[in-house]
Amino acid sequence: MRARVMPMLTPAQRTAWLRLVRSDNVGPVTFRQLVNRFGSVEASLDALPALMRSAGRPFRITSQAQAEDEIAALDRLNARIVATGEADYPDHLTHIPAAPPLLTIAGGQNLDWHRTVAIVGARNASAAGAKMTRLLTTDLGEAGYVVVSGLARGIDTAAHRASLATGTIAVLAGGLDCIYPDENIPLASEILGYGGALVTEMPLGWEPRARDFPRRNRIVSGLSLGTVVVEAAKRSGSLITARLALEQNRDVFAVPGSPLDPRAEGGNALIQQGAKLITCAADIIDSIGSADPSGTMLFEAEWQPEISTPADQPPGTDERTRLRTALSTTPTDIEELLAQTEISPQAMQILLLEFDLAGEIEWSSGQLVSLRGG
Repeated sequence: MRARVMPMLTPAQRTAWLRLVRSDNVGPVTFRQLVNRFGSVEASLDALPALMRSAGRPFRITSQAQAEDEIAALDRLNARIVATGEADYPDHLTHIPAAPPLLTIAGGQNLDWHRTVAIVGARNASAAGAKMTRLLTTDLGEAGYVVVSGLARGIDTAAHRASLATGTIAVLAGGLDCIYPDENIPLASEILGYGGALVTEMPLGWEPRARDFPRRNRIVSGLSLGTVVVEAAKRSGSLITARLALEQNRDVFAVPGSPLDPRAEGGNALIQQGAKLITCAADIIDSIGSADPSGTMLFEAEWQPEISTPADQPPGTDERTRLRTALSTTPTDIEELLAQTEISPQAMQILLLEFDLAGEIEWSSGQLVSLRGG
């Protein structure tokens, strides 16, 4: 089932969306909380200065000129910004928690974004692991599936190279002009040359940081019907991708390996925990043939107050103190916070927005919130 498609944004609307997304501390959850609260992206931008003053911390709102410059620069790169709900927005991605409100996409106009499989694995891949990746990828491509990966060294690189002719999507942790690692800049160009796609939620000029790779991984798994782990150590980004796929209610597959090879420990552990053991592409195709990402999700919808009318008075100092005292580094349900603090739903929504924009809290799902660690 396809997600509901909305009309394309006007140029003015796209600029407004980009301004809000690129402003400080406005992540996917915060973006939707703001729009839910104030009714539109434009109204949310108008409300940000007052929220910023209440948050009591320096806060940068992206200017009209900055947003227009980014759009113009992407246009020169033959890339486009796509909003959730638009026809070009990848449908599978709309069914994950914290889906990016905007994606930057280069290429991929003729890809089948509905028949997608993620293949991830070790950066220091073995020769056997790289060969297995090529075999799986080639057979998946011949069966009409597009391969998704993260453009990293090792297994990711092998998966992209083997699927150039049949279709591949590379998800970046940085901006479209900040390909990482540098050695894969030529591969990124080849992907586009063959009609594949580069995807990112990050702005131009953004050099990827360590924390950006898990964010990228949720998009890798979110774009895909299932995720295949070929080789992975016990603690690796590939296992993060597999965990995210499970949270998104997607299939997880693993290639078994020798217990003597540390690169097989993660995949073997996944199999012990219930991932599907595979030895060929047919094992994957048989399982995902009936996959439906729009089905029952394992996460709760983002919290919205039952009463959406504005509060008569802005939250006071006492309410801020009560909420800050009630919060901890342990994720807590919003309804529990409401009961404990006796703060009205409208005031709670404003306070959470203020704390979020100040970088004080983080959302574990749409219903759980905690103080940011450190």
